[in-house]
Amino acid sequence: MRVMVIVKATEDSEKGFTRTPEAMAMMEAMGRFNDELEKAGILRAADGLKPTSEGKRVAFDGAGRTVVDGPFLPARDQAAGFWLWEVKDMDEAVAWVKRCPNPMPGPSEIEIRPLYEMSDWE
Repeated sequence: MRVMVIVKATEDSEKGFTRTPEAMAMMEAMGRFNDELEKAGILRAADGLKPTSEGKRVAFDGAGRTVVDGPFLPARDQAAGFWLWEVKDMDEAVAWVKRCPNPMPGPSEIEIRPLYEMSDWE
């Protein structure tokens, strides 16, 4: 089963990354966690996202397209990073997320969403 593991943004993450000792320690902890995921054979992709102030959205309405510049609010509804994992089931994904270091300096959330598989369409 493939899952997208989404690190939810916070007001802090929307300010952008700064090279503080705390931020660097958090990045090192996350690097060690990513190494564990890789050794376990479940990591397929992982990356952090720049703040939504650097992003754009394209809104669709029939044939019309409208480009909307960031930032996008509220921060807690945005994504700050992601992993793509291949796990045996949702329980395994939850167990791995529980082992993850806190990805933010304060309270944070990680969302786990299964991807559609070809068997879902058969």
